[in-house]
Amino acid sequence: MQICGIDDAGRGSMLGPLVIAGVSLEKKNLRKLTSLGVKDSKKLSSKSRGILYKKIIDIVDDYYVVKIPPRSIDASVKKHLLNNLEAKYMAKVVSKLDADTSYVDSCDVKPLRFGKKISQLSNDHKIKSYHHADSRFVVVSAASILAKVSRDKSIERLRKIHNLGSGYPSDTTTVKFVTKFYKKNHVMPVFVRKSWKPVQKIMDKN
Repeated sequence: MQICGIDDAGRGSMLGPLVIAGVSLEKKNLRKLTSLGVKDSKKLSSKSRGILYKKIIDIVDDYYVVKIPPRSIDASVKKHLLNNLEAKYMAKVVSKLDADTSYVDSCDVKPLRFGKKISQLSNDHKIKSYHHADSRFVVVSAASILAKVSRDKSIERLRKIHNLGSGYPSDTTTVKFVTKFYKKNHVMPVFVRKSWKPVQKIMDKN
C-alpha cells in the first residue's frame, strides 16, 4: 500500500516561490523515516534538514516538488483564491505520485473541505487532510523537509545577488530590502509578492 505525504513551504513569505513537495512510499517503510529522525521541518536545524533531505530521497519510492512563482500567487490572492491555488498544486503532486492514500497539511480552516477539493482536482484520489499534519504524520514531515530545503535553495540563489534576509515580513532585513528597492526603482522585483499587505504598505508609503 503506497502512502503519500504533502506539505508546503514559504506560504507566509513576502518573496520567492511557494513550494509544495510530496513523497510516496510503501506503508511498511514508514518506520524507516521515523528511525532516521524525520520530523516537522520547523523543529529541525537547517543543517539537519539538508542531511535528511538526501536520506529521504534514498528511502522513498518517489517524490515530486513544485514551485509556485510570485506572479501566480498574486493573481490568486487578488481573487481571494490562495487556498484554491495550493489545492490545485497539491492535486498535481497527488496525481503524479498516485498513492493509495495521500496525507496533506491543510492551509484551509476547514481541513475536510480542503481535502475534498484536492480529491476533486486529482480524479478522486483518497485524501486525508489535517491541520498540523507535518507534526502528526512522518510521511508529511518528510515532505515538509523537502519543501523547506527546496524553498531555502531558491532564496539562497536570490541572496547571492541581493541582501534580502529570510523573505518573511517579520525579518527587518527583508523589509529594508523591499523598501529600498522600491524607493530606488519604483517597481518591485519579479520575485516579490506584490499582493502581500506588508508589500502594499511599502508601495503606498513610497
